[in-house]
Amino acid sequence: MPLVLASVATFAIEGVGSREVTVEVDVRRGLPAFTLVGLPDRAVREARERVRAALLNSELGFPMQRLTVNLAPAHVRKAGPGFDLAIAVGVLAATGQVPQEPLAELAVYGELSLAGSLRPGRGALAVALGAREAGYDRLAVPPDDAGEAALVAELEVLPVGGLSDIARLLRGEAAPQRASPRRPRPGGGAARLDLADVRGQDDAKRALEIAAAGGHNMLMVGPPGAGKTMLARRLPGILPPPSFEEALEITRIRGVAGLGGGGLASERPFRAPHHTISPQGLIGGGGTPRPGEVTLAHRGVLFLDELAEFARPALDALRQPLEEGRVEIMRGQRTIQFPARAMVVAATNPCPCGRPSESCTCDALLLGRYARRLSGPLLDRIDLVCRLGPVAPLELVGGPEGSGSSREVLGRVLAARERQRERLRGTAALCNGDMDGRLTRRTVRLQAGLRSRLVSLPEPTFLSGRGHDRVLRVARTIADLDERAGVVERDVDEALAYRAGGRAVAA
Repeated sequence: MPLVLASVATFAIEGVGSREVTVEVDVRRGLPAFTLVGLPDRAVREARERVRAALLNSELGFPMQRLTVNLAPAHVRKAGPGFDLAIAVGVLAATGQVPQEPLAELAVYGELSLAGSLRPGRGALAVALGAREAGYDRLAVPPDDAGEAALVAELEVLPVGGLSDIARLLRGEAAPQRASPRRPRPGGGAARLDLADVRGQDDAKRALEIAAAGGHNMLMVGPPGAGKTMLARRLPGILPPPSFEEALEITRIRGVAGLGGGGLASERPFRAPHHTISPQGLIGGGGTPRPGEVTLAHRGVLFLDELAEFARPALDALRQPLEEGRVEIMRGQRTIQFPARAMVVAATNPCPCGRPSESCTCDALLLGRYARRLSGPLLDRIDLVCRLGPVAPLELVGGPEGSGSSREVLGRVLAARERQRERLRGTAALCNGDMDGRLTRRTVRLQAGLRSRLVSLPEPTFLSGRGHDRVLRVARTIADLDERAGVVERDVDEALAYRAGGRAVAA
């Protein structure tokens, strides 16, 4: 019995990366049937109708025989319409309409319309990175995704408008045109927000500068209207621009989440989810795991406004990501990892009524219930806690503009980050906030008097092991901002003052 078999390489989105999938097409004599195997989901199974209509509407042949398509490896679940192009090309190769030799070095990815054209999808950069790692020389993708995929320089990305175009390309009837990388996405409105717009709150501005310089987590506690949200939304303006490797990470995550289309990221992400978000929305998950807000904020800022209004399970789910910089989700006996190296900046009112302490109307029961919404283990992972008071009306109405523009602060932050980069060269850490306990103790050297100062703190400011390391990191960042090679007493005192604020909130 005549047998024709063809195989085409494509990729499945897995986490924020991609996994190679081989599409095997078997055509043999028998009653017309189209069988699709390999743990496909509903969107993949529906590819049978899209592929049949796309081939016929592109004036290409569809075999009226027994057609079997296998998506290997068969034990991995396949989701999404990105397999359409590979299935269609496999049918063309198995029926002899295109030669199979060019498919040895070519991978394809894309969704088909019924007319045979290719629609843009999500995860083009992740697919391109996977194709490069798998050793393929060329990748065919829809034209709208080609600019993003072309950010991978070692790969020849071919924009393909439809099935007719790729058929001519494989037959050698059309010369391939290599796509050019898409230009960086222009900065958004956050870059135009100036720190000088905030009146007063010099202590909070100082804490914000330390957080930006070292990549530390921060919590602001103050009454409504004190400027907590204004300060947080101006944080991206004082953060250093991402390096090329960081920009690739940010762009890949945005593409997998369906937020791409703007080229290489030129600034760090800023995510501000509503306090009604679920744990799954915050850290990621789902039947087909998708990245959550903490992953979308990777290498940027995750702003949690009205922190005490978030559901307790959602906040407690942040403990592991804040400590390890990643999220692990188990699905089908397989673990999928999402990167989650984000700065967490939170803001909350001191009590439900939000008034200053001298005019607070909340009773002890209400205050206790409100305070229990923030767990001690979560607060232990916050490096800087600052209290904001109400700004005087005279300063709001007639006072001068706030001191310290974003441009001035950014200059000091960039200088501090450069010192950290030189000191941490050869390690996995990019800033002080990325250091683990062992690297912290090896990098931050304290004199004997300062070490004894940390271990003899009174009970209200007692440091846990994690808190001790975080105080050292903040003190190291303060020294970097002040251009000191070593950590001195006032650096430790300032770091301890911000740490004591967190203990007071927990109490």
